[in-house]
Amino acid sequence: MSITWSRVIMNQETANMLKPLPFPQWTALEISGSAWQDFGFREYKNINYPEYDICFEPLPEKFDLIIAEQIFEHLLYPYRAGRNVISMLNPGGYFLISVPFLVKVHNYPIDCTRWTETGLKYFLHECGFPLDNIQTGSWGNRQCIIANFSQWIVYDPLSHSLDNEPEFPYHVWALAHI
Repeated sequence: MSITWSRVIMNQETANMLKPLPFPQWTALEISGSAWQDFGFREYKNINYPEYDICFEPLPEKFDLIIAEQIFEHLLYPYRAGRNVISMLNPGGYFLISVPFLVKVHNYPIDCTRWTETGLKYFLHECGFPLDNIQTGSWGNRQCIIANFSQWIVYDPLSHSLDNEPEFPYHVWALAHI
């Protein structure tokens, strides 16, 4: 299975955030994608963006974890979406979000927003997550950013550095719980 260079560390770190939690007992919803379907949740469901736009209404179901990887940058109303996520979480539920930062504009169908770690943390707090219940991370380096300006690059461990340059984040992520 190939993976894009920019997602190697993000995938490792977001999985590490969940591993100490009781995720095998959880119901999980992934918005756009199926990368987490084999992680080991008790129940797993995915829905696709833009067919389902989290900005406009929550699903009637409740979940222990909602995952939104690389979706929120495409939303016209991310604050509404964040509030809808909270309304779909069970008490004590978690939200795992990842977003690009130093990435070319990619209209699917639109591209609207970028967040730093600090910006993402305070955005989630404004949506209703307690500030102390939000952990963030980021990864990137100049080489990866420059290479991905023309196309998404498949990771080659022999030629692609995974060194992190904190001032050049490619992706930013957070795990928040209510």
